Amino acid sequence: MTPADAILTLLAERADGATICPSEAARRLAGPEGDWRAELAAVHAATDELAEAGATTLSWKGAPMQKRRGPYRIARR
Repeated sequence: MTPADAILTLLAERADGATICPSEAARRLAGPEGDWRAELAAVHAATDELAEAGATTLSWKGAPMQKRRGPYRIARR
C-alpha cells in the first residue's frame, strides 16, 4: 500500500465531510508493530500530491488551508 492509497482508503471508510489525521495514514502504513512516525514524511508528500491534484482538501479546526503547514486534517474533495 502506498501512502496515497492509505489516505484515500481511510477517507473512503469515513462519512462524507469527515476528515482524517495524517498520523492515521502513517499508522495504517506501519502496521500494528511498525514505527508510524517513520512513515510521516511519505504521508506528508502524498498529502501534497493529492491536494495539488484536487483529490483532497486540507483544513485545521474547520478552516480551509491552501497548503500543508503545521497541523492539518485531510478530507475528500
